[in-house]
Amino acid sequence: MIDLVLRRCGAAWPAAIERAPGIWAILVVLALAFSVTTDTFLTGPNLTNLGVQSSILLLLALPMTLVILSEGIDLSMGGVVALAGMVAASALASGASLPTAFAIGIGCGLVAGLWNGVVVAYLQVPPFVATLGTLGMAQGLALVMTDGQSITNVGDALPALFSSSLVGIPTPLIIAGVAYWITHFILYRTRFGNAIFAMGGNREAWRLAGGNVAAVLIGVYAFSGLMVGLTSVMFASRMSAGHPTASLGLEFDAMAAVALGGTSFERGNGWLFGTVLGVLAIGVLRNGLNLLGFPSSLQVISVGVLVLLALLLNGLKRQSS
Repeated sequence: MIDLVLRRCGAAWPAAIERAPGIWAILVVLALAFSVTTDTFLTGPNLTNLGVQSSILLLLALPMTLVILSEGIDLSMGGVVALAGMVAASALASGASLPTAFAIGIGCGLVAGLWNGVVVAYLQVPPFVATLGTLGMAQGLALVMTDGQSITNVGDALPALFSSSLVGIPTPLIIAGVAYWITHFILYRTRFGNAIFAMGGNREAWRLAGGNVAAVLIGVYAFSGLMVGLTSVMFASRMSAGHPTASLGLEFDAMAAVALGGTSFERGNGWLFGTVLGVLAIGVLRNGLNLLGFPSSLQVISVGVLVLLALLLNGLKRQSS
């Protein structure tokens, strides 16, 4: 049995590298570069911190992968994370328990996701326009709630969540791992996941074959909203507060991670584990630049350059094959 598993893993790795060679090359180069230029990159505490910090982005990149596979886009993520986080933090400040705050944050994200799905599916508004509008509304509501001020009196339970661990494994990593498993199961083991691939590959053909386009679109954006709601509480836990603007721009990193992982923005061609690699690449880049003292503005530019480089390497590989 062990020999069989090892043979399968050995056969899978070359195929995985072949599928998105750019991200593998970038990961190796980044790891080597930061290992040489810093003394702390390869230390256990830093690698753990890298994983914990990347867990937030993974929670957004996973549903973004499903949205992009359906030939959509969700630009509202950062704004909805801010709004849902503010609502959850406000509930905690009013004396609600942590499970209640979780439910409120996830519920807020679900409502936003359902709204996006209905607007895209039934009103036939392009996803870019629909989710951009939701971004504006969510951001505005988050600012109006407290006149642009953070909610800091959230008690001790929420901040403790992000720094807690279970059997030695940080809680954010456990949550991110469970989220990946659930998303993987949905995408590769259910009819809904098959429908996402089919609709992204050729929507009109799938509709003529009897597929319910509206139902799938609403399901995809609803799942995205659920994950965004979960992210909002984890992000507030990381910040130890509800902040109306700190999460803006997270949707850019989520889209960048999906693109880095080799998922195409058309034809329903994508790979969920590639998204994990994309998140890891962005996490390594930001972590290494932080260790070297680079400002956050340069980090944003570097992520954009990273995406272009990975796409270029993948494109060159396809041309040569």
